[in-house]
Amino acid sequence: MKHTTLCNLFVFLLTLNMAFAQSYVGHAIDNYSGIQGVMYNPSSIVGSNLRADINLVSASLFGGSDYLGININDLLNSNGSFDFDEDAEKFPSDANNFFLNADIALPSFMFNLNKKSSIGVVARVRANFNINNISGELFEAIEDEFDTDDDFSFDSKHLNGTVHAWAEVGLAYGRILIEKPNHILKGGVTLKYLLGAGSAFMSSPGLAGNYDASTETLVTQGRLNYGTSQDFESDDIDFSNLTAGYGLDIGFTYQWYKDRENDELPTYKDPYKFKVGVSVTDIGAINYDNTTVNNYDLNATVNTSDPEEDIEDFLENNYNGVETDKEAKIKLPTALHLLVDYRLAKKWFVSAQANLSMVKKGSELSTSVINTVTLAPRLETKWFSFYAPLSFRQYGDMSFGGGMRLGPLTVGSGSVFTNLLSDSSKTTDVYLGLNIPLYR
Repeated sequence: MKHTTLCNLFVFLLTLNMAFAQSYVGHAIDNYSGIQGVMYNPSSIVGSNLRADINLVSASLFGGSDYLGININDLLNSNGSFDFDEDAEKFPSDANNFFLNADIALPSFMFNLNKKSSIGVVARVRANFNINNISGELFEAIEDEFDTDDDFSFDSKHLNGTVHAWAEVGLAYGRILIEKPNHILKGGVTLKYLLGAGSAFMSSPGLAGNYDASTETLVTQGRLNYGTSQDFESDDIDFSNLTAGYGLDIGFTYQWYKDRENDELPTYKDPYKFKVGVSVTDIGAINYDNTTVNNYDLNATVNTSDPEEDIEDFLENNYNGVETDKEAKIKLPTALHLLVDYRLAKKWFVSAQANLSMVKKGSELSTSVINTVTLAPRLETKWFSFYAPLSFRQYGDMSFGGGMRLGPLTVGSGSVFTNLLSDSSKTTDVYLGLNIPLYR
């Protein structure tokens, strides 16, 4: 039996993830981050150290799971022979989780209108993927087409998964709301026009059962909803047939100045001592008409000795299902971002960040980011910055990485060092960007 649409996409993107990945960890809070900073908190567009910024292209991928652990050194030294089934470490449970967030920033720009306000346009192509609360042993059996000699049982509660791909064009505006000698408050908003390429999703309130290897039979109990938007293929995403929607990012930044006596002096010429930021990103959803949803009764015994070509055929041939066409509202991965940034010396900073999902785990028809707390010292100058982020990520993974900005080029990873040193990495990310910064 081939992989499910959702599982197949995860394996494909996980393979890419080993070579190219991201979430701008460490870079997004740089005072010279430009467009990447606006995507994190739209209030950073105003009062920045840039007169303008033109993003040519930047790409990011951030993914992993609490099921699969990979030795990156073994992968890099395998000359293409690394086998995920044989060489990766497995941590199966009744509630394993998989996630991936991919983001490509297309040509975008920002510039200052005057001393107190700035504007920009941000264009992106994105894809998010989550599977929550799936049985690791069942997932492995599906991956291996039930080619196993071991019996196993499973009991997954609130199983759900969603893959969603879309493009967006955002109009960002930021303004200095309050300016006092020692205090500045900035606000910003990005209004986004969304272009949905489609979604696939599944959910089950309870999926239990067992597999008997000697008889090659799978006994299951429960119900499963499986749906796709019109003409959506997760392994061949097509952006030619798009569905419109709307989204919103909003953010605020407070900056404290120790010895600033002249509030007429531009903020970039009088560096802050302490900064606090808060933002909420990806508020919104896309409604897909004519979505096909199949509701399957899984109370049955299935022979797995002759696997079907794909999961849709397997479900249709072995379970009773009811097909309906309806509207599906796919929510964006809404997230809360908190930042505390402290200047240790003229060019040295240390920051603490929290990126928290505002989507309840297990919510149907939605994707989400993983909860992450990051501590990051950085060296920051006009032409060069270096970051060394240490992150504590959901699912018990700690990651240590590095990144740098060298004029127009930005490259880094929030997990490169732990990926190289760990015997079993569960998450990974890398980012790369090329822009034209116009310094003040």
